[in-house]
Amino acid sequence: MCRGVFDRGMSINSAWIAVAWAWLASAACADPLRHFAIEVLDDQTGRGVPLVELRTVNDIEFYTDNAGLVAFDEPGLMDRDVFFYVRSHGYEMAKDGFGYEGMRLTTTPGKRARIKLKRLNIAERLYRITGQGLYRDSVLLGRSPPIAAPLLNAEVLGQDSVMAAVYRDKVYWFWGDTNRASYPLGHFRTSGATSKLPEHGGLDPSIGIDFTYFTDATGFARGMCPFDGPGPVWIDGVVTVDDQTGRERLIAHYQRMKQLDTVLEHGLAVFNDDTQQFDKLATIELTEKWRYPRGQAFRQMIDGREYLLFAAPLPTVRVRATFEDVQNRDSYEALTSDRIWRTDAPPIEPLSLRDADSRAPVKIHAACVRWNGYLKKWIMIGEQIGGSSYLGELWFAAAEQPIGPWTRARKIVTHDRYSFYNPALHDFLDTHNGRYVYFEATYTHTFSGNDRATPRYEYNQIMYRLDLSDARLREVTTAPPAQ
Repeated sequence: MCRGVFDRGMSINSAWIAVAWAWLASAACADPLRHFAIEVLDDQTGRGVPLVELRTVNDIEFYTDNAGLVAFDEPGLMDRDVFFYVRSHGYEMAKDGFGYEGMRLTTTPGKRARIKLKRLNIAERLYRITGQGLYRDSVLLGRSPPIAAPLLNAEVLGQDSVMAAVYRDKVYWFWGDTNRASYPLGHFRTSGATSKLPEHGGLDPSIGIDFTYFTDATGFARGMCPFDGPGPVWIDGVVTVDDQTGRERLIAHYQRMKQLDTVLEHGLAVFNDDTQQFDKLATIELTEKWRYPRGQAFRQMIDGREYLLFAAPLPTVRVRATFEDVQNRDSYEALTSDRIWRTDAPPIEPLSLRDADSRAPVKIHAACVRWNGYLKKWIMIGEQIGGSSYLGELWFAAAEQPIGPWTRARKIVTHDRYSFYNPALHDFLDTHNGRYVYFEATYTHTFSGNDRATPRYEYNQIMYRLDLSDARLREVTTAPPAQ
């Protein structure tokens, strides 16, 4: 019965159905007296830490779920002292006298133990957003997960690189390639979901996000870009604009790919509210390299007019924020080397970030820029290329203008030979007037040189929170403009 409940998955059409399935899963499978509960906590916040590896002396591996829990039930290792090595990206545990990072626990069924980790990351890891088994161990231990679909939602096992925009009072989320349970190949036409804003009944962002996926007849997340032709279809530059009638429209730049660095077709797409999918709006010549939405989009008022800017990684391309201007290539402007916006020259990328401590250059591969009400500055979260983990290091910077100058940066998230790419900073989730900001990125061993994928977490999105009042950010947030 337990397996039958887990394998059905969930296409969340209403909150009560999701809650009912979660309750059934818990009732069918939870046996708290059978398991030994291991809870791993952040020593700064007392909150459970997801993505912590616990490994026995004979190399049996376990990973904490979103609540920081492991439901331990290993025949032959119950009711006895067991040593667990403990490790996690950006966290550490004190070493014992022989230099081992771990703890010996007595694995009594029905009992629990707590392990506290020191957080080295400035940003706090909150939860995995997508994929299967978000609260697997919590359910096994009879705990009540805070989200509607704690085990499986829309048959999704993994999702790549998020784009999100607030459209018609909901958050619309879109991901790239999506993995399913029933076959190694998922689908490659962009997945989508919606969620409620926190102020409109959605969850507190520190707790989680309840997704309502767009699904097909099988219950699997369906393709949002059903465009003809071979190759995956990815979207970026997702943003809303009003048309001439005042109607809000959700638009994106799409690319149909042959391989990672070869584009077969690209253009503009617009969301169809009737079909709940994207339609092609216009195709763009393959020779056109910058006059279209791209990367992570945001708004800025300039001389009384609202513009869209596109961070890829720096926002050096802009266009008036109207449905008509976004479609007109002659409306796009690029920031040139003389720091003038022009329509007849490609953009430069004048990004010269340096580590606030060592002053070593930090090369940014992808970034997200937003206005922050707490600092009264523009902030950036960027993914470093070629860092201590090739695409696994995220940095924070602040500037007076979105085009910079961006000077000093501070590393806020690190990984040990694991990628964490394409960060997205969600200003619609900011709390305490922007003191706490929320961001996510894709966690995967791809490009890392590491051949060991983390079970359940691999190829999924993980949410972090950054407290901008943290003293370790002060040199960055108070940095004077570059001379």
